[in-house]
Amino acid sequence: MIYFKFPFLETLYSTDENSDKKAVNFNSFDQAESIYFYGKSIEVHGIPDTFSNKLLMEDQTNFFEETHEEYLEKIKQIIEIIKENQLPKLVLSRRKIFKDFNEIDLKESFNNLCKSYPNAFRYIFIKGNNAWMGAFSEVLGKYNKDTHTFETMSLAGTIPVSESWTDKEIEEQKPVSKYIRNILEKYKTESEIQESETYDHISGNIKHLKTDFKLKIKPEYLDSIIKELHPTPAVCGIPKDFCKEKIKEFEKFPRELYAGYIKIETDNFFYFFVNLRCAKLYKNAIHAFVGGGITTESDPKKEWRETELKSEAILKNLVYKS
Repeated sequence: MIYFKFPFLETLYSTDENSDKKAVNFNSFDQAESIYFYGKSIEVHGIPDTFSNKLLMEDQTNFFEETHEEYLEKIKQIIEIIKENQLPKLVLSRRKIFKDFNEIDLKESFNNLCKSYPNAFRYIFIKGNNAWMGAFSEVLGKYNKDTHTFETMSLAGTIPVSESWTDKEIEEQKPVSKYIRNILEKYKTESEIQESETYDHISGNIKHLKTDFKLKIKPEYLDSIIKELHPTPAVCGIPKDFCKEKIKEFEKFPRELYAGYIKIETDNFFYFFVNLRCAKLYKNAIHAFVGGGITTESDPKKEWRETELKSEAILKNLVYKS
């Protein structure tokens, strides 16, 4: 069972499971895992009471989150690797694990999430051993079947809403835009790429730097573009293959669906959303996934604070039954 809302819309959707067509597809960061929801995306009028904590599995992973000191030391090591290899950025993530709490009210938690992040793609699902919830604004791609217009974005740099941008965030966002621009150049048809000015994108208690891109492509190019774009520097780093190896080497836990992408097909569009600000839900635990782009200008203590702020996207919206 899955329930979701598109950015800026409060219509609740699910899938009818009436065919073998893949309506919603969750892909893991490393592309090794996919979770499908079949049928057609349909509008629904609410989440049933049967969608509850009773459907969740027990957490038997025996994972223990990294301490503050462990994470700071790891960031220092990553900064040295960035300097040695002259990398623009590398993205490091961690899990924030909560245990020993009362039963989660899944319906009310999702409602809270939807109210807090109206400009995000919001979802909650339970399927087999997997249960996830998330809300995020990064679009890997949006393709209009009628006009053949493809849209994507460069979204990077994170600070509290009340603060001002520094050179660290500005420089972090630039290579993401360059990476996307270079890929799109290979696929443009008769028209030039439309690129917006870089502007603030507010998401709850934090903000990012965002640049929008739009162009017309041939329908047969869509899968190739998505394959090249993922994972973007915003969730991986540059160069992609080198950074993926370092992520595998340094991160304590597998990312699973975190920083992967979600593909949704509707009558008129294909949507591809990057799966950020998300958590894996268990009957007795919550695993929140958070990360940040590390550069030579990174301050380990600020990077830790950034992940703590990002974890609030899910954690502050959870409702527990008394």
